[in-house]
Amino acid sequence: MERDDETSLMLEPSYPDSVISIGKVTLGEENRKKMEKTKRDKQRMRITRIACALLNSGGGVIRMEMENEDVRPTEMGLDIERSLRELIQSKDLLAFFETKQQGKCFEIFVKSWNNGPFSKDSSVKPRICSLSSSLYCRSGTSVFSLNSREAFDFLKNNAEILGQEPSRKILKVMPKVLDNSNPADLIFQKYRLEYGEILPFPESYSIEFKQFSTHHIQEYVKNMIPEYISAFANTQGGYLFIGVDDKHRQVLGCAKENVDRDSLKSVIARTISKLPVVHFCSSKPSVKYSTKTIDVFKEQVFYGYLCVIKVEPFCCAVFAKAPSSWIVRENNVCSLTAKEWVGKMMDADPEFVSELTEDFESQLSLSHSPPLCRPVYAKKGLEHKEELQQRLFSVPPEHLQYTPKSLCKELFSQHEGLEELINKQMQPFSRGILILSRSWAVDLNLQEKEEVICDALLIAQNSPPILYTILREQNAEGQDYCTHIAFILKHKLVNTGGYTGKVCVIAKALCLSSESSAESLKGAVPLIDYPISYNLADTQQMEALLQSLVIVLLGFRSFLSDQLGCEVLNLLTAEQYEIFSKNLHKNRKLFVHGFPGSGKTIMAMKIMEKIKNVFHCEEKRILYVCENQRLMDFIRNKGICQAVTRKTFMRGNFEHIQHIIIDEAQNFRTEDGYWYQKAETITQGDKDCPGILWIFLDYFQTSHLKSSGLPSLSAQYPREELTRVVRNADPIAKYLQGVMQDVRKKPPFNIPLGYLEMFHEAKLVPGVAGNLEIIEDLNLEDMVIFVVEKCRCLLRNGYSPKDIVVLFSKASDVEKYKDKFLKETKKRKVSQINDEFIFADDMLDSVRRFSGLERSIVFGIDPRATEPAISYNLLLCLASRAQKHLYILRLK
Repeated sequence: MERDDETSLMLEPSYPDSVISIGKVTLGEENRKKMEKTKRDKQRMRITRIACALLNSGGGVIRMEMENEDVRPTEMGLDIERSLRELIQSKDLLAFFETKQQGKCFEIFVKSWNNGPFSKDSSVKPRICSLSSSLYCRSGTSVFSLNSREAFDFLKNNAEILGQEPSRKILKVMPKVLDNSNPADLIFQKYRLEYGEILPFPESYSIEFKQFSTHHIQEYVKNMIPEYISAFANTQGGYLFIGVDDKHRQVLGCAKENVDRDSLKSVIARTISKLPVVHFCSSKPSVKYSTKTIDVFKEQVFYGYLCVIKVEPFCCAVFAKAPSSWIVRENNVCSLTAKEWVGKMMDADPEFVSELTEDFESQLSLSHSPPLCRPVYAKKGLEHKEELQQRLFSVPPEHLQYTPKSLCKELFSQHEGLEELINKQMQPFSRGILILSRSWAVDLNLQEKEEVICDALLIAQNSPPILYTILREQNAEGQDYCTHIAFILKHKLVNTGGYTGKVCVIAKALCLSSESSAESLKGAVPLIDYPISYNLADTQQMEALLQSLVIVLLGFRSFLSDQLGCEVLNLLTAEQYEIFSKNLHKNRKLFVHGFPGSGKTIMAMKIMEKIKNVFHCEEKRILYVCENQRLMDFIRNKGICQAVTRKTFMRGNFEHIQHIIIDEAQNFRTEDGYWYQKAETITQGDKDCPGILWIFLDYFQTSHLKSSGLPSLSAQYPREELTRVVRNADPIAKYLQGVMQDVRKKPPFNIPLGYLEMFHEAKLVPGVAGNLEIIEDLNLEDMVIFVVEKCRCLLRNGYSPKDIVVLFSKASDVEKYKDKFLKETKKRKVSQINDEFIFADDMLDSVRRFSGLERSIVFGIDPRATEPAISYNLLLCLASRAQKHLYILRLK
């Protein structure tokens, strides 16, 4: 590779890791000393740039061909080592870099960056790795570049001053103005100076003297001023004098023959306008400066010009250029813009309001994790990643274990020779765990490959992780498939699961055929010989890697992401994961019964994503059907399927649909036709290749007395149950338990009696504090005042209007009471100017239309069913919508 532009630095294909080859490089200290400096610097910078990109993107390998004539073992060279130390800001190169030489091939193994403390250095590192921040500040009479740690402190201080943390609010900030009492301002006001005149002040914190270059003056100014503009703007403002001898303070200017006044001003203006700026405030002003060209006379004869740039203090951050920091993006090494760089540097765990913090426990914090990770939380009371790992992927003390046992048994019975093949491959390993899957591709949210019998991931002591792909027969693309899945898995373990150790995944594709029980594909031998430090040394390392795997497999985008404005992951429960892991080829029809708050809608979304990958189908082939429009809109906005209500489903022609997911099916009715038979006909019509029909329901939340159209309970087979109530805070969950008991004692006639026995299997997940208030005998005016005042109080405590919903018994009540709430909030807004809260349309709804959704705060207004037989069911549906605070208000 002769070109040095960033687009020429690309990942090499056919490796289960990020491998970047950079062509010929001279290595060894003595050899590099003999090189031409320009070439030596070019090679060093190329290696440093790639190392930075790999550090920031999950790690990888830099591969180069030694330009040296001999192939004796050699070192990189002191200049390269020095540059890499500057990159990680530590002397401990082995913490992130290891090297290997094989003949003329020289490889640098790069571990993922993480911002935890070094083993020999207790200080905390920056969030991402950078060679230079390109942020400058003044110190005394000097300009200095902030290193990554100093830049982080500078950015954090500015953000805190402007009010971004901890509440994450952005304030409008007026730009600061440089104090005109500065002595330099007197000179700035002048229009004429004498050549050789001594300025009456020295260089200082806010004053810098520079001389004009003797050649290429405009190019000199363009290259020189960015760091001074950045430094003054980021400090307290200042004056840059161009044309003054800094040692003697003499005015020298620049001869008029060598510079054009207007051209010089234009160059300065263009240069400053291109400086990257990053704002923490909402006003977003540009860099404020003034340029003055002062005439210089020599013995009363016009000689030339002195140029002064007056720079005002900047509200946020001004860069001299984009930071020297890189990342791997779409297989290319790309530089980060200043805005991207600040975003990653400032990336931190979300600042929950105190009330929300109590509900969740961190499973992966950004404080000690790789740069691309997102924070992961588990609901209090649920299994942590350590418990999930022990339950799903426990490492036996003295032997190698195959898991899950049921899948192993099924696969071995279906495929003759498979057990023999796997046993043969496992002979070198004595301790660890082999995790079988019908498709690790699907497990990683990728498309399944039909030729694959199964995949198996080996996590064993004294070995790197190995991914085996077992193919039905010889396939030229088999090794490429295995390599690609290993590549994705390796990066997900780091960038999603947060694994901070040295890690690789070896890819090995095998063929199972009738002629040979075990035949290894050509090219299956790994082409990278990793250092021994990439082997898993003990149980602690194996379990740490498996806990990262738990996050990869059980993580899903939390509903908190929308509330907090940043990506947050939650973990499935083991109960949910066991259902999600089912073989869709064998479970094309399934009824999932789940209690209120057990995560049925989350499961429905996850299953639809899996359907797309298992059956290679587009979103338009998957249909989600529910009873109410708000839930339909919520799912439709996720972009994972087509979504309609039951009424629309019964009116439309859905012949293009292959797979159907039904949610909240207990509230379906047959008034528009037999929806179940229609769904079954669409999905099960092709006997050779039926589609998926999964139905999620909870009879306890039935909100009508008509026929639901569901088959009888005994005919709802196969069937799975979600019994853990994971949504609601403790007092709300206990209240739900009591209401479920009431439903069980006085059930509507359209609820199967056998289903009511599920009540005994309900498991509440304790540990989340919350609030439940039931207020009786309110008049209408007091009820409205209570809701408005309580909302204002909750908003002052950090909640947002998106966290609140007011639910009425009937849809007609929404319009009936809406004006009263709006009137009350407007009245309070007038009396209390700072309170801008007002009820939005999506904050008012009926219980039935809100079914399947949830909010942190729910107000239930006079919950009374038209049919007394379903009063408890309606109350249950109302209360189960509340995650944290539930207020039930009954009118007189």
